[in-house]
Amino acid sequence: MEQKTQNKLTIAFVVFFGICFLIAGLSRYFWSDANVVLDGKKLNVLIAEDSVQQFKGLGGRKDFGEYDGMIFIYDEAFKIGVVMRDMEMPIDVVWFYDGKVVDIAPNLQPEPGVKEADLRVYLPRGKANVFLELEAGWTEKNGLKIGDELKVVE
Repeated sequence: MEQKTQNKLTIAFVVFFGICFLIAGLSRYFWSDANVVLDGKKLNVLIAEDSVQQFKGLGGRKDFGEYDGMIFIYDEAFKIGVVMRDMEMPIDVVWFYDGKVVDIAPNLQPEPGVKEADLRVYLPRGKANVFLELEAGWTEKNGLKIGDELKVVE
C-alpha cells in the first residue's frame, strides 16, 4: 500500500511541475500590445515584458505582422545594447529617456549565421530607459529626430 501512495505522489509531482513548465514555456508566445504616439504618429506595438521576451525580441519573425513595432521598457536608465539576434528583417531602433528620443539607429541589417558572441552591439549615445524597434526606413520617412516625444496612450 505504501508503494502505491508513493507512486501516486510521484506522478502528481511530475504532472504538477510539467504543467508549470508548460505554462512558463507558452508565456513567451503571448505578447501584450499597446498604442503609443511617436512624434504625433499613432503606432500599435508589441511589448517585450520580461527577460525572455526581451532576449527574443523580433528574432525569428519575417515581418511585423499587424503591428508597427516592438517596445522594450526598463525600470532603470542605462546604455541599452541592441543586437540583431535571429533577425530576418532590417529595422530602425529608437532609444528614449523619459519619453524623449536620445538616439536613432536606422536600417540595422540582419546578421545571419553570426555567432552570439560576434553579433554587433548597437548602443545609444546616452542612457535610455526605453527603446523601440520599427520597420527599417520608418524614422527617415517620418523625419524622426533627437528630442521628439513618445507617449503611451494605452
